[in-house]
Amino acid sequence: MKPMNTRQKDILYLLISEPEDYLLVRDIADRAKCSEKTIRNDLKAIEEFLTEYSDAELIRKPGAGVSLKIEEHEKMRLSRKLRLKQRPKDQTDEERVLEIAYRLLMNAKPVTVKEIAAQHFLNKSVIKRDLDMIKEWLKDFHLTLISKQRIGLMIEGNEKNKRKALARISDLIENQEFASEFMKKQFLSHEVRFVTNEITTLQKRHSLHFTDETFESLLLHTLLMIRRMKMKQPISISRKEMALVQEKKEYQWASAFLKRLEPVFAVQFPEEEVVYLTLHILGGKVRYPLWQDDEESVKNPLLSDVLDHLVDRVSKLKMSDFRKDAGLIEGLSIHLNTVLNRLNYDLSVSNPMLYDIKKMYPYMFHTVVDVLEDINQSFQLSIPEEEAAYLTLHFQAAIERMNCGSRTQKKAIIVCHMGIGMSQLLRTKIERTFHQIAVLDCIAKADVADYLANHEDVELVISTVSLEAVKVPHVVVSPLLEPADERKLGVFMDQLDQPSFNKQKTFTMLNNTTPFLVFLQQDAEHRYKLIETLAMSLYEKGYVEKDYALHAVVREKMSATNIGGGIAIPHANSKFIKKSAIAIATLKEPLDWGNEKVSLVFMLAVKHEDRDMTRQLFHELSFLSEQPEFVQKLTNETNVMKFLSYLDY
Repeated sequence: MKPMNTRQKDILYLLISEPEDYLLVRDIADRAKCSEKTIRNDLKAIEEFLTEYSDAELIRKPGAGVSLKIEEHEKMRLSRKLRLKQRPKDQTDEERVLEIAYRLLMNAKPVTVKEIAAQHFLNKSVIKRDLDMIKEWLKDFHLTLISKQRIGLMIEGNEKNKRKALARISDLIENQEFASEFMKKQFLSHEVRFVTNEITTLQKRHSLHFTDETFESLLLHTLLMIRRMKMKQPISISRKEMALVQEKKEYQWASAFLKRLEPVFAVQFPEEEVVYLTLHILGGKVRYPLWQDDEESVKNPLLSDVLDHLVDRVSKLKMSDFRKDAGLIEGLSIHLNTVLNRLNYDLSVSNPMLYDIKKMYPYMFHTVVDVLEDINQSFQLSIPEEEAAYLTLHFQAAIERMNCGSRTQKKAIIVCHMGIGMSQLLRTKIERTFHQIAVLDCIAKADVADYLANHEDVELVISTVSLEAVKVPHVVVSPLLEPADERKLGVFMDQLDQPSFNKQKTFTMLNNTTPFLVFLQQDAEHRYKLIETLAMSLYEKGYVEKDYALHAVVREKMSATNIGGGIAIPHANSKFIKKSAIAIATLKEPLDWGNEKVSLVFMLAVKHEDRDMTRQLFHELSFLSEQPEFVQKLTNETNVMKFLSYLDY
């Protein structure tokens, strides 16, 4: 038989996605942007395909349309067959986990481990490991993966939480970009285009400026809403919450938006779905103050108090007056208003940059988390670590602005091997990102020696190729200055700004610990238990209050303190510290710590008053996280005195 074309595959996939739901031929034609006659011919081709390759049956019902009668295991097999040409045959572990989680969340009927294993051509033990991971992840959304004998697997929980999990499914894997593409591929391309265009129209009509992240979130939530409605899985919202939201102008926007979708997708949205979309619009991020024209209707009543508390406390801890930075205050106001709205409407947030931010700016990140712990208690809130990371970027940008005014610029030259166009692009990126660098010239590698001989004021060389016998400090980056290169250049500049660290022979942390606070080759079942052990050692030596241990665990639960490179830095609020000290532990076997394995732990009990020491300490920890061989040397050591000697180099 003649193979199906792309449109026919799309139509079959649509029927698979919406089983037992009759679709009118004219609606399919509208979606595919072709005539009803073409669709009827396509259905004949699909019928021939099913007769030869599947047990599924195409059902035609006069006046109702067409539907697909198909068993659950066959639906999964056929879905996979249709998508085989859209991705590599060798599916990665991440792809598999993502696909299994999506199927379980979307399925209204149970599915067995055997069926999943058959779909992915793997044995059941591998699938069970995937399911254990998914089961643990679902707990964050108050959902439970249950297995009923001779029936199969089902996810129990309310529809709102299932949609939250679907929207946050990217948290299951590290490759956020792949997760985003995976979710979009669950819908037909013209469906994605139509909803994208309508959201763009919504923005223009009401002069909104959603961030890219919010735009993508609204797109995904709308597509999921359509699919879940088709599957007869509506959302439930309390009458009180509905009455509150229906008074807002955004409700009218959402209502008109969904009305335009109804004829295209052949679905009617109830009031609850309109309210649900309104909540996401209210909780979305924008690139200007939403309340500039209609202050009282949008500005969260807690905003002023939370903003003042955050800025005042971080200013005190960092000994810098952030209140004078108008740009920071405006940026925080916009972001915090969105945060408070999301919390108020019980909307989740993801931050694909969380891990990188924690690693790049550990000092500021953990300062912000400590302040948010106070804010959460004072205002009965639960601002998560994902938001702490976003707020960290606001404060870090403010510090960069301060440094621009006080820091002497480093005179640099750029050595680029890819011509003037690329070298000028690199120059522009560096000057825009690193205000502390003044680029004098862009030259070729062959001209380096002569240029440096005639320009003794050059303090730094940034090159796209390796350089030999260059006495001036130099660093190699890619011509496009990708994110990894920006981090590398940032660390390099920090080291230039702090020559004392490069010249010193002893880590500052060595001055704040003793052999009695070092515990090597520890056996620990869980990070909380290890934190308690280290905290109690600090208490017994008189460095901290007894409550330090409890609060360190609470702090850890709010945000895992891993900073990359197999290192973690658990700590608690400085109010429980009598005298600054550091307890250290290495582990026989790496321990799960947030999203990575950790084998070296520094329990920090550092008073915020010791500002210079704290800054230097975090600089050293950041340096350590970039030295895997040195970390390995430390974790392999069994003698405490030798361990400490490695920190005196």
